[in-house]
Amino acid sequence: MLGWSFAMNGGPAPDIDLSKLPKLPHLGLKPRSKVLEITLPIASAAFVLAVGGSIFLLVLRKVRYKELREDWEVDFGPHRFSFKDLFIATRGFKQKKLLGAGGFGKVYKGVLPKSKMQVAVKRVSHESRQGMKEFIAEIVSIGRLRHHNLVPLLGYCRRKGELLLVYDYMSNGSLEQYLYCGGDNNPASLNWEQRLRIIKGVAFGLFYLHEEWEKVVIHRDIKPSNVLLDGEMNGRLGDFGLSRLYDHGSDPQTTHVVGTMGYLAPELVRTGKASTLTDVFAFGVFLLEVTCGQRPIKQNPMGQQCTLVDWVVERWHNGSLTETVDTRLQNYCSDEVCLVLKLGLLCAHPFTSARPSMRQVMHYFEGAAPLPELTATHFRFTMQALTQNNGFESPTLMYPHLTTSFATFSGISGGR
Repeated sequence: MLGWSFAMNGGPAPDIDLSKLPKLPHLGLKPRSKVLEITLPIASAAFVLAVGGSIFLLVLRKVRYKELREDWEVDFGPHRFSFKDLFIATRGFKQKKLLGAGGFGKVYKGVLPKSKMQVAVKRVSHESRQGMKEFIAEIVSIGRLRHHNLVPLLGYCRRKGELLLVYDYMSNGSLEQYLYCGGDNNPASLNWEQRLRIIKGVAFGLFYLHEEWEKVVIHRDIKPSNVLLDGEMNGRLGDFGLSRLYDHGSDPQTTHVVGTMGYLAPELVRTGKASTLTDVFAFGVFLLEVTCGQRPIKQNPMGQQCTLVDWVVERWHNGSLTETVDTRLQNYCSDEVCLVLKLGLLCAHPFTSARPSMRQVMHYFEGAAPLPELTATHFRFTMQALTQNNGFESPTLMYPHLTTSFATFSGISGGR
């Protein structure tokens, strides 16, 4: 009812003024808001996308930081880093964080998110699980090494297809970049005093590994790129990814050749058996390399490859040993240089019986014992001839490239 009219005392009711009546209500559905029609589907789609995106990011995050863990690794818990921390530390292993790369992996600089500690993270691929438990056990044991001339191995992380080794970060990089510098962006060459201090530091570290620690540690990859320099330019032997340890008095059971071409002792190539004396051989090549500033394999005037050992032996026979010294060295002590060169030849002798132990090497450096007198009969065989006699057709077969690695990590984990 929109209106009504009535009269009292039986008179006629007045007419209803229709203009004063309210309007009739609208019948049917109320028209929908145009704004609602547009925003509601968009909001719904955005909500679905947000939920889906969140789920995708959670799955991606889980896959990105997924690690490989097994029950036996519980014992190594304190020595294990989370992949998430290492990923954040290296900013996703970005190229600008890359410190170096070699045959066994790439090394990245990082800063741990919690402790803010600077570290070097080495990523090594591995495809074989054979011997992995023993290998990790050795890595953790090596992590207990403490010596001022060794780069501390802080721990590890394992993912599917790769192993990550975490080391203390050395601010001045590797010795290799100083020996073979060139260009404006590379560091300046080292003087003789610095080189000799680095050599002695590596000798101290190697002596500790061979004789002073609770077990014997064979490094198996001694070379300038694995010698790092701290803030005071002290030499520290690092990269224990190929190391092998065993009890004092026992016999190491290595069966695979691992290491870098140019530093491999002849008996190691022949038998695959590493020992402290194969480390001494590599150390001898290292001595010559640091003093001469040349790679372990060089080209002779005829354009043919020859070993640095043979080249120094030839100069020694000709009475011109000091001519092998790095030409960038201007001021040096001739007696010290000759001592290092002759000791390098003695350590890199092709026969194990002629090589000194690291204890004897330390005595020679400290002047506690005189260096044995070397004669031409000590080097009747060149390294090239010796490798050919062992079944190699040519030196280039044994030394295809200066930095070529001789084994993959899968071979390492299977033959340690």
